[in-house]
Amino acid sequence: MEEMTNTDVQEETPLSAQPTSVSELEPKMKLKGTVQRLELYGAFIDIGVGTNALIHISKLGTDHVNRVSDVLSVGDEIDVWVEKVNLETNQIMVTMIEPLGVEWRDLEKGQTYTGVVTRLEGYGAFINIGAEREGLVHISEISHDYVKQPSEVLSVGDEVQVEVLGFSKRKRRIDLSIKNLLEKPETQQAAEQSYSVPAIADTYEEEEIDDMQTAMEFALRQAMGDDSIDAISTTRYKKGRSKKKKNRRRRYDQDDLLERTLGYHN
Repeated sequence: MEEMTNTDVQEETPLSAQPTSVSELEPKMKLKGTVQRLELYGAFIDIGVGTNALIHISKLGTDHVNRVSDVLSVGDEIDVWVEKVNLETNQIMVTMIEPLGVEWRDLEKGQTYTGVVTRLEGYGAFINIGAEREGLVHISEISHDYVKQPSEVLSVGDEVQVEVLGFSKRKRRIDLSIKNLLEKPETQQAAEQSYSVPAIADTYEEEEIDDMQTAMEFALRQAMGDDSIDAISTTRYKKGRSKKKKNRRRRYDQDDLLERTLGYHN
């Protein structure tokens, strides 16, 4: 996975070093430009690279624009962002709408961002990380401690570090966590370290063996009758033996049972 991205949504996008050629332009570059000519479909902007850039009428702002002259005049100095560059045709497209800091294609699970709390609800907090939609930190992902209301821990305007838990472009949803970036309490760490996984695995293994043997015995009783199965039934285990020895014995009896069954049919 690529290196995790950190985005500060409070800082304004700085102006890029003024390029001198088309080849130096990159998408999302913020530049100063001067309006050279107005057209019905947009305006041509001098950004200092020898070729005027075109800004389409739909890129003059977030609100609907009827006429380019309603927004721009020849000679105006404006801030623009590079949208597209075609080196083969020497065409440059720019926009006056600030691009998103985080595109959907940029998101990856596990990334960390610096965001700002924009809204608090009973079930969690909404965080602006510079994406198209605000991300949600569910109340259970705010802290390792119990949180009754998000307002007990967060306030609108707070700057927080968050980790991406998951996202869906189709649902326009981004799930975030603050808790994952906080150090766990010592009591919780000690509880996790004392958790014994092998013991649980042994329990599952024993239950699976019991189920296999019971099913086999039932099938053989149906095929050969109760009297026949008694001759090849497995030895019952004595109480007090360890689980480890019991499992080994059951595996042995299972193999022996199969071997005797095959011999019986032959």
